[in-house]
Amino acid sequence: MKSMIDALQWRYATKAFDASKKLTTEQIDLLLEAVRLSPSSFGLQPWKIIVVTNSEVREKLRQAGYGQAQFTDASHVIIFASKRELSDLDVDEFIGLTARERGIPTSELGEYAGMMKQFLSGLSGEKRIEWASRQAYLGLGVLLATAAHEEIDACPMEGFDPSAFDEILGLKEKGLTACVVATVGFRSEKDQTAQLSKVRFSKKEIIEEIQ
Repeated sequence: MKSMIDALQWRYATKAFDASKKLTTEQIDLLLEAVRLSPSSFGLQPWKIIVVTNSEVREKLRQAGYGQAQFTDASHVIIFASKRELSDLDVDEFIGLTARERGIPTSELGEYAGMMKQFLSGLSGEKRIEWASRQAYLGLGVLLATAAHEEIDACPMEGFDPSAFDEILGLKEKGLTACVVATVGFRSEKDQTAQLSKVRFSKKEIIEEIQ
């Protein structure tokens, strides 16, 4: 098994996928479970994951994604969609779940619930969407790291028209908006970018220690 550093050295933003190679059910389930377990502020998980394999829908997504081949050639397209309207109801749902999972009355979580509601009340509608999107990116990071560890290729993608994605996938009606995408599968042997050296700033240039 690769170390995590070896896995991160191996991964890259895959530009060309082998359309003939598909993830197994076990592989895609593992990636999705990793996302489900990813961190989010307060633990609220203010996002949904949309997994697309339908070829006709993916062709539409490709058109709304400026013709990028990953949308049709990868094994799966995974869309992170943030919630448009976060409210006290979302907090209450999470508090109820927490109480059930931990076997405690909801009354014991009243202070925590109040803190979350107060935080959300201080955000405008746009700021709430922005905040929810940042939580989705935490899930994206976990997905990319997990995929690398499992030697599954992935490409994080922001190059698409969110409003078009929302329309294609019917997200607005579900109270969601497309935030970021990860296409996953297996690299094509023709993808020359796979052979390029990884370019990262040195530790000295990006890490500052205050002792």
